[in-house]
Amino acid sequence: MSNTQPLRGFTTISYWADDLEAAKQWYTELLGIEPYFHRPGYCEFRLGDYQHELGLIESKYAPFDTRTQVPAGAIMYWHVDDVNATLHRLLSLGARQLEAPRDRGHGYITASVIDPFGNILGIMYNPHYLQVLDSTRKA
Repeated sequence: MSNTQPLRGFTTISYWADDLEAAKQWYTELLGIEPYFHRPGYCEFRLGDYQHELGLIESKYAPFDTRTQVPAGAIMYWHVDDVNATLHRLLSLGARQLEAPRDRGHGYITASVIDPFGNILGIMYNPHYLQVLDSTRKA
């Protein structure tokens, strides 16, 4: 067995948009930063404590499940310090609530929205995230 870990951590999450320019403007407003990387059909932001990457891609490049004939995808939960305040901000920017804040036990709280471009954006207060962040700062 190899000593290499099969999954080392989150690097980039990609969201899809029919109107890439509108999505870029919306996420710039939400995040308070401009994308650092641009190319035709794609732009990317770096954000958060570990400079994770959020990519926006024109929908024509979206993965498609040929068996079910529906778009493929997943929900990525982003750590936030205040789920209710972040949810309120997302809704004020035109997102639609998918899941109301929900206490998952042991301090974990989640919620999700659908952004104006049809992507699910998950938000979570995650005590483990903060523990890991704190331990890396002490190291």
